[in-house]
Amino acid sequence: MESLKNKNILLGVTGGIAAYKSAEIVRGLKKVGSNVRVVMTKSSKEFITPLTMQTLSGNKVFTDFIDEESEAAMGHIELAKWADVVLIAPCTADTISRLVIGRGNDLLAAIVLAFEGPLTIAPAMNQAMWRDQSTQENIKKLIKKGFLISGPSSGDQACGDNGPGRMEEPKKIIKTLSKHFTAGRLKDKTVLITAGPTIEPIDPVRFISNRSSGKMGYALVEAAVEEGAEVILISGPVNLNRPNKAYFYNIKTAQDMYEKVMHHIKGSDVYIGAAAVSDFSPSSIKSRKIKKNSKGSSINLKMKENKDILLEVSRLKKKPFLVGFAAETENLLLNAKEKLLKKNLDLIIGNDISKSDIGFDSEFNEVMLITREEEIFIPRCDKRKLARKIINYISNQL
Repeated sequence: MESLKNKNILLGVTGGIAAYKSAEIVRGLKKVGSNVRVVMTKSSKEFITPLTMQTLSGNKVFTDFIDEESEAAMGHIELAKWADVVLIAPCTADTISRLVIGRGNDLLAAIVLAFEGPLTIAPAMNQAMWRDQSTQENIKKLIKKGFLISGPSSGDQACGDNGPGRMEEPKKIIKTLSKHFTAGRLKDKTVLITAGPTIEPIDPVRFISNRSSGKMGYALVEAAVEEGAEVILISGPVNLNRPNKAYFYNIKTAQDMYEKVMHHIKGSDVYIGAAAVSDFSPSSIKSRKIKKNSKGSSINLKMKENKDILLEVSRLKKKPFLVGFAAETENLLLNAKEKLLKKNLDLIIGNDISKSDIGFDSEFNEVMLITREEEIFIPRCDKRKLARKIINYISNQL
């Protein structure tokens, strides 16, 4: 279940005897490396306690739609934005009916309405309720909406009946859940990604750099790997763990990055320039540390322009699908579109770095995907989810 590693899974637990299996689902998801948050309906608490789910998930359990503490910390909209996938297990006949209608009368239902990603349900009910025509029609409607249905299985039931309606076993539910992240649309494609800042030395102890954390670039690496691509990452100095399943090259200066990119660009199907490459560097590097001569002394640095890596790649006879970033403090759309055309890009991702709660150093961002034909706004979300949306867009273009 490697595809579920580091994924944000929101588990909804509804009222049925099968709720005891939800604890095993949480254990299984944690075992494969998923981040799990649990939402419980009022009736589910009659079968399993929130304390049990909190202990297993390691996170606060959300139960009430009107909860001043949870709404302030992480309300239904924030939970919907946080999740990569929503799983409802067990999912009762009543819950299935409300999902079809689109009710939003409790916390879980409101989250589903606000959630824009993949949804999976694991039905659990009496065999007669499962066979009922209304239930079967509701299941068909959910499938048309894009829900994945896990189970149910057949066998002895708590009420004494025997037949279909038992909630699927946790291992099989988790396997179904993993199908959301195994599309592999970039299989046999090579994606070259740059990330992080570059540093331009002034003397042996000082340098010029920028605030790029590399988080966006590294998230793009993870998302591209999930889609089956062979990924090459060229990274400036960052405080991040080296990503798995990607070829990794560490550089320091803009010149280092340029040379490494031009070496690996041949054969790449996609190039994503997510690095914040320094536009300028000192014309000369002092061999010794620059000393202060007296109180109030100053230093003048003569700078030279660094090579524009995106522009150089765009001039290749056989250029890859080319993606750039535009970090702007004003006139985002205008400046990004100008950069798109000037550098002959296929896609540019614009973000407003004047906002303090997104962009550099933050776990979140909101961006515009801009091409010659369209502009698509992606609202604030964590960078891992944003990266998947960007890679999804690129996959569709290819």
